[in-house]
Amino acid sequence: MREEPESHEVQVVGPWRRRSRRVAYENPWIDVWHDEVDRPDGTPGVYGVVHFRSRAVGAVPVGDDGRILLVGQHRYALDEYSWEIPEGGVDDGESLGAGCRRELREETGYEASSWRLLCRLSLSNSVTDERGALFVAEGLTPGDATPDGTEALELRWATLDAILAEIASGAIHDVMTIAAIGLYAAARDTATERRDVDG
Repeated sequence: MREEPESHEVQVVGPWRRRSRRVAYENPWIDVWHDEVDRPDGTPGVYGVVHFRSRAVGAVPVGDDGRILLVGQHRYALDEYSWEIPEGGVDDGESLGAGCRRELREETGYEASSWRLLCRLSLSNSVTDERGALFVAEGLTPGDATPDGTEALELRWATLDAILAEIASGAIHDVMTIAAIGLYAAARDTATERRDVDG
């Protein structure tokens, strides 16, 4: 099922003109569109767009002791193991918040009583239209995880400082994790500064 059918109508896309679009590849998760375009300088060219059929969400699950729950898994595209915040995809019929709650529960078994939106974001926007949101989840209660068949997951608790050090060293390199942890750390530092000023 495609969101945009094959098209030969000229469309203006900012400073670009799209002369045609066709689906070069599709599977249940993505479409790869091959666009014939006129570039901003007027010369003809092509543009490939990876269209995701879902939106991306991720949660920073914070325990009562302040440590953060990370999920480890082998990432096929990189052929590399990756430690990340719990992340996943949300279909159109589900809100970003509900999807993030579901992903946290499925991947870790934890439920959270308190949720806060960190930011909305676009991922790798030179080649994909994927968008999503990041949240902080607190008031955690453990339960049973039910990961997808594609996921062989490991869980690990870590301090914020330890995670920031792993990001700085390159050991943690997932962009949603880096964005979420960076925003969470900045908010914590701002709150600490405010407390210091207020006395």
